[in-house]
Amino acid sequence: MTDVEQGAAQPAVVSDARAVEVSDSPTPAGLSAALPSVLPAQGAGAGRVSPGDVPATGDVSASGDVPARKVWRAPRTWRFLLVLARVVVMPVARLRVTGEVPAALRAGPVLFAVNHVGPFDPVAISAACRVARLAPRLMATGGLFRAPVVGSVMRAAGHIRINRRQADVSGAVDVVADAIAVGSHVLGYPEGRITLDPGMWPERGKTGLARVALRTGVPVVPVAQWGAHEVAAWGGFGPTMRTLGRSLLRRPVVRVHFGAPVDLSDLDVAASGAAQRATDRIIDAITAELVGLRVAEPRLPRFVDPVRPLSTQRRHRPAR
Repeated sequence: MTDVEQGAAQPAVVSDARAVEVSDSPTPAGLSAALPSVLPAQGAGAGRVSPGDVPATGDVSASGDVPARKVWRAPRTWRFLLVLARVVVMPVARLRVTGEVPAALRAGPVLFAVNHVGPFDPVAISAACRVARLAPRLMATGGLFRAPVVGSVMRAAGHIRINRRQADVSGAVDVVADAIAVGSHVLGYPEGRITLDPGMWPERGKTGLARVALRTGVPVVPVAQWGAHEVAAWGGFGPTMRTLGRSLLRRPVVRVHFGAPVDLSDLDVAASGAAQRATDRIIDAITAELVGLRVAEPRLPRFVDPVRPLSTQRRHRPAR
């Protein structure tokens, strides 16, 4: 069974929307031939741009020559972890990645906004990024960076620390804006937590990611995912291990879809309420993409985690 399939009415991760099939092998040997159109154009004698090499615009010299563009290159630690995530996902899930990330977006900084359905999300998203030949820096809570081993790995991978409780929200925005300034791709969860919505739809978002988008003008790509909640349950070591054991036998389908950029061009960063309106649009876009991934589960999820807490306090109301 293939891991990357073109779903109904869903474009594959190629610019001409043709289906691409990738085997269970974590090695990307077939990806170069399968995904040529998503890589930046290579001129004569140009070096190959590999996943994680994000070009940023260089200055024109006095002589009129355009120097080689600066590149944020994903550290080896992160590139290794992307491959590892692909290996980890294979025995417990069937990964299906759809959607198009055009070369124009890959050639500069971009924000990826993802819905959060369960503790297995980071692994599933990392594996999907490996398939799509992306290496975005992850926005992660400061608690992970304080952990003895995990913190060192997160720093070595080049990920971005976000302190949820810091008094000045602009401080976190500055950190992400600095990453954008060097041409990074950045991925974050605008909800700020695993959704507690009874239907597992995206909750009302936090404004941090939208503030970065409005300040820097970089495009925001909504990324919808569904199925990772079946692989590892909420509730600590016991429930997680039970669902992982079951996943080894069932291999539930995990779908990840890269959508079209969200249009925020009419919003003025200085206008009152602009960040919240931008956030609502981003959540609306993620929700719209998620509808296509859970056609068989339009209201409530088929898999119900008995220990997951439920809440409607942060239920998202679509913008009108």
